[in-house]
Amino acid sequence: MERMLIPLREVKFKAGDAMEFSGYGAVFGNIDAYGDVIAPGAFADTLANARKSGVWPAMLSQHGGWGMTSEDLTPVGVWTDLAEDGIGLKNDGVLAATVRGKELHTLMKMQPRPAIDGLSIGYIAKDWTPRSKPEEPRRTLKRVDLIEISLVTFPANGKARVSSVKALGDNERDIELCLMQAARLSRRDARIAIKQGFKALIGMQDAADESAELAALAEAVKKRGAAFARA
Repeated sequence: MERMLIPLREVKFKAGDAMEFSGYGAVFGNIDAYGDVIAPGAFADTLANARKSGVWPAMLSQHGGWGMTSEDLTPVGVWTDLAEDGIGLKNDGVLAATVRGKELHTLMKMQPRPAIDGLSIGYIAKDWTPRSKPEEPRRTLKRVDLIEISLVTFPANGKARVSSVKALGDNERDIELCLMQAARLSRRDARIAIKQGFKALIGMQDAADESAELAALAEAVKKRGAAFARA
């Protein structure tokens, strides 16, 4: 089995404490550290077989420690959906409510940057085109059997990077931090939004004498805060 290391292009955590997230496990047309590139359609057979049989690629941590122990090979969650799009292999998954699953969830949510920000796929190459010129990729992978997708510490493909993280935790502190970072609220205003709702902040602006600061705050609430209020 071969492996391709790819940083998470995009990670989004859903609201609540279900530890659900989405990202990209592979990016098409991008040469990896081993000189290989994946072509669109390479995962089509794996995805079709997974939906038909119910047997999906495993979600592991660090490739299961390369199989050193049975604990290493215990999955850390499950992939709930895998699909190819114009970018690559889109993954939706949920981490298990186990010690290792919770640990990974914490590491992926860390600020100012995730402590874990890479995915690596384990696959068996079935069909590929070898290079015909020195400047071409070593192989263009046209069909692969996807065995597992791991959360890893050291990715090797520099093109796909984390673009956003959205996380509403199950406690007030998590929500406060989320509002400060995504809605650009001060700590004071984030606490008002949590305790009294976004309408309280907008009401402050209405009652003020055309305060530029509060007017800007109200505009930020209207544009960015609505999504968090709905969540």
